[in-house]
Amino acid sequence: MKKLLLLFVLLIPFNVSAFSSNAKGAILMDTDSNRVLYAKNAHYVQSVASISKIMTAIVAIENADIDKKVVIGDEVLKAYGSGIYIKKGEEISIKDLLYGLMLRSGNDAALAIAYHTTKDIDKFVDLMNQKALELGMSDTIFNNPSGLDEGDAKGNFSSAYDMAILMSYAMQNSIFKDIVGTKSYTLKTNKNVYKWKNKNKLLFSYKHATGGKTGFTKKAKRTLVTSASRDGLNLTVVTINDGSDWSDHKSLYEEAFKKYTSYTILNEGTISILGENYYKNSRLFLKKSYKYPLLESERDIVRLKFNLEKKRSFKSGNKIGNVNVYIGDKKVHSQSIYVDKRKRKNNFINSFTKWFRND
Repeated sequence: MKKLLLLFVLLIPFNVSAFSSNAKGAILMDTDSNRVLYAKNAHYVQSVASISKIMTAIVAIENADIDKKVVIGDEVLKAYGSGIYIKKGEEISIKDLLYGLMLRSGNDAALAIAYHTTKDIDKFVDLMNQKALELGMSDTIFNNPSGLDEGDAKGNFSSAYDMAILMSYAMQNSIFKDIVGTKSYTLKTNKNVYKWKNKNKLLFSYKHATGGKTGFTKKAKRTLVTSASRDGLNLTVVTINDGSDWSDHKSLYEEAFKKYTSYTILNEGTISILGENYYKNSRLFLKKSYKYPLLESERDIVRLKFNLEKKRSFKSGNKIGNVNVYIGDKKVHSQSIYVDKRKRKNNFINSFTKWFRND
């Protein structure tokens, strides 16, 4: 048997028609919730060029000892196009290579990172595709770690939607976030001294920019992924084949920051549910908070549904139900509720005040 409580049931329509871009495919996504705030041909698939290095970076961060120094070998001899011009026999850490990858789009860095993570570049590409599958990137296929187009059957193919999902995921990683938000980086190795300036122009021209990755090949044209944050609202924009990408990204951010506010709807920790008495001698809690961007007109249509299972026996840490978040009639989030046999101290009013707040 389950108990169901409803809060906030008024439905109000909304409109976001002011958003626009010149891209073949584009998307504006909230990084924390993956809510799509604007889309144009979001699932259009083509070669995405060097923005695929976002996947190269996150796979390396999650699978390699990035602080370990490696010795560059023959793997870089196959590199062409943009590079950081590392040399065979050069000693450098994978983390330093990641700066060269993301700030300067080094194709030689991409090959070195892939090789020294798995000792086999094809195995590294397999990890890229496995990660894409894990993240639900159904429009995506990776064939190399650099994004170069190598004939009709090669290159990396994706969509604006998938690349936004990837960027949103990657920006939750503090190492990745620090690297892509770095404006310049200086490095000394046993063979050279490097001074790299980030190719992401928004980091220098737009005060809310926090990171991103550029891309270009003759086949893909201009591709761009960027991120920006203001007042707790964290956003990602992706444009595919867009000759005015820098201005499009900035205008999309500005429009979103005008219209949307980020709210913490659920807060990590103890919760109390109005009218719930079955677990009155125990503490109910959530393991994580949940943030969501809302239009002003949507604040009054947020509602929560609590589903609790009445277990005759349970242990601390057991899942005993879930809470679903609705905006109007649309469910946007669900997460588990857990129980602790220690008696709760919070009352409903205090808990709910903490849940729903402006970030």
